[in-house]
Amino acid sequence: MATSPERLSRYTARRQTRLEGLRQLRHTAVGTSRAWYVADELLVVDDGRRDVERYLGRAAAARADSGDEELLPGLRRYRAPGLDVPGALRTLRAARPSGTRLASPNHIFLSSPFNHGGPFGPPVPTAAMTIKSPADGVDPVPVTIVDTGLWRDTRLPTDYLVPGGVELETETDVDNDGLLDGDVGHANFIGGVITTHTDRAALRVIRVLDTFGVCTEADLAIALGRLHPDTKVINLSLGGFTADGTAPLGIRTALSRALSGHDRVVVAAAGNDGNRTDPFWPAAFAGAGESWSGQVVAVAAHDGTRLCSWSNTGSWVSLVAPGQDVRSTFIDHTFFPDGWALWSGTSFAAPRVAAEVAARIGAGVGAVAAVERLLAEVASAGQRFGGHVGLI
Repeated sequence: MATSPERLSRYTARRQTRLEGLRQLRHTAVGTSRAWYVADELLVVDDGRRDVERYLGRAAAARADSGDEELLPGLRRYRAPGLDVPGALRTLRAARPSGTRLASPNHIFLSSPFNHGGPFGPPVPTAAMTIKSPADGVDPVPVTIVDTGLWRDTRLPTDYLVPGGVELETETDVDNDGLLDGDVGHANFIGGVITTHTDRAALRVIRVLDTFGVCTEADLAIALGRLHPDTKVINLSLGGFTADGTAPLGIRTALSRALSGHDRVVVAAAGNDGNRTDPFWPAAFAGAGESWSGQVVAVAAHDGTRLCSWSNTGSWVSLVAPGQDVRSTFIDHTFFPDGWALWSGTSFAAPRVAAEVAARIGAGVGAVAAVERLLAEVASAGQRFGGHVGLI
């Protein structure tokens, strides 16, 4: 449901103001899109520590308040106030064989409906639907939503939420401008999409995005390190670009640890920039040739007829799912009296696929096998959108 140009303009301007008002953020152009990163910081794998410490030790920018910390085994964050991040990376990479990447920026990742060009603006109220109760007599499938916190006042059935496994959001207007922050209720909406399409899910929520849908790559890496061991399906309705198109080093490390040797899959949104040339991460890991890339499902969006014009896509996209005018649980709020909303974005195409994967797990079928089964079924159905197989 297209919103008025005036409302969409206000929505887009507010998003841009928020990002540009965060003093530590920098960006560089990627086509018509932007790659955002944190000033003064590098993410470094262990093999690169000596080179980075040598560089920072002789750099004029290095000061007493510089330092480093371990984010995950094998991954550290270095801070050096005044550091020229692009210049440092050029110098560090020039000293190594071509293609060797031991350090990268601390990128900014953004939720896929809001900060990547929410196609029709903010969510709009809609009539409530009924979600059936969890299935009896079958083992639930552990699904983790790594996203905003869950707003407590919601129509999302609590029987689907793992006791003690849900991190909550408590504020709706952190900038005190009298408007709902742009991504309040994002996790609630995703949970509603999942439970509308399968009664097999047991939902956990890890809070990593703020109420404006913003997190650092370091934050996301740490969040992925906190997955419950039982997790089978991970929903990531967030992402971003990198300046040179190469994989973000921190998330590559975190996903390798989360997926390698585990029967576990990631379902990731392709983003909403209308970008058809540049990889959008972490979804683009589906086509990155990693040993675990087959455990990543990259999801673009269609409107029932064609690939949405605002959906990112590329050779790395696994399949396309409904993403326009999706109806789901939102928050109980004055502006949303029924607690349901319509919202558009690849953020909401991804959980549809997560639900379909969860529904196929069980009876000797693991998470990886469930993905393979789903992709085969979708291909067999013959529906295509923008050159990609599509789920109706």
